[in-house]
Amino acid sequence: MAQTTIDRLIVNTPYDEPARHWRYERETRTFDLVEGRRPAGYVVASPDSRAFDDPGIFVEIPLVNQIRPRVKAWREAGYPGVTSITRRLLEHWRDPEEFEARRFFFCQLEAVETLIWLTEAPAERAGIEIPGDGGAFIRKCCKMATGSGKTLVMAMVIAWHILNKVAAPQDARFARNVLVIAPGLTVKKRLAVLEPAGAGSYYEAFNIVPSALLDKLRQGKVLVRNWHALGW
Repeated sequence: MAQTTIDRLIVNTPYDEPARHWRYERETRTFDLVEGRRPAGYVVASPDSRAFDDPGIFVEIPLVNQIRPRVKAWREAGYPGVTSITRRLLEHWRDPEEFEARRFFFCQLEAVETLIWLTEAPAERAGIEIPGDGGAFIRKCCKMATGSGKTLVMAMVIAWHILNKVAAPQDARFARNVLVIAPGLTVKKRLAVLEPAGAGSYYEAFNIVPSALLDKLRQGKVLVRNWHALGW
């Protein structure tokens, strides 16, 4: 039943793919709790609107909504096409016995799975093109909400790259050396946990890497710098 306010914000568990969401009806300015995941998108202000309660206009992000079901099907098929190292990491991250006390959130796992899918599953991503900006680097972005654990995802991505590069040095898809750029000195200090050999390393603190692979992870190098060091 449509309602003018939301009486409860949390309608899903953080450990599974969202199954319900609040749908906003712009014309009536009411909310409905409906089945299914909310489509990816964002809201922009209505043209010529000056009202503080402007309901805005929802703009879909088609590329994200194309990729999500592909990654889900790939996951359910058992991650075809990945390297043995990647498979070991994916199985480790989803092992309920390894993470009995503190499981990864669905959004964390989906973020790293999507980056892996874009890199290691060429047969699965036919028709999906990531547009470039003309620069020298391919930019891939995982948009995650505040408090959803982005630093852990960064650690997972770094471990995935370094361990694959150590296992297969000639594989150009992966890197042994990682540069992390922080937007400020406070964030830079917090990101020191991404250095494999540093104090308080997330890789051990959060069991991101199986203990048997920790020595191999330390063969990589993670450099954390504030953006001012780039000297624009």
